[in-house]
Amino acid sequence: MNDKISALPTGSETILIVDDHETIWDFLIEALQNLGYTVLLAENGLDAVEIYENNPELVDLVLLDMIMPKSGGHETFYKLRKIDPGAKVLLSSGFVSEEEVHDLLQQGACGFLPKPHRLPVVAQAIRDALDREA
Repeated sequence: MNDKISALPTGSETILIVDDHETIWDFLIEALQNLGYTVLLAENGLDAVEIYENNPELVDLVLLDMIMPKSGGHETFYKLRKIDPGAKVLLSSGFVSEEEVHDLLQQGACGFLPKPHRLPVVAQAIRDALDREA
């Protein structure tokens, strides 16, 4: 492991990435696996809800893109929270501001990550979200 990666926070939890862009998945999956996490992938909100519903105790954190076809971030957030009111969800987008996701942050989302993702920021935000008390 190179020095830059070894200085980042690591973990062994399972993260569900919900994003409709293959370049984002490729980056996040490789980066998070290198940090020790298990990574699941959903290409849209409908898939995310199905995966979460079938494995609620398996997923420790959902990294949720806000703008996707087939159930966007807002709708998906509320569906996940209906399944598990304590679900840890970290919001992400390149096209919305933190003000635009303010209501979800007020409803308990763990934070907001603007795109493009920078690994040190992502790694720290994920660790902070996972370490938060539910």
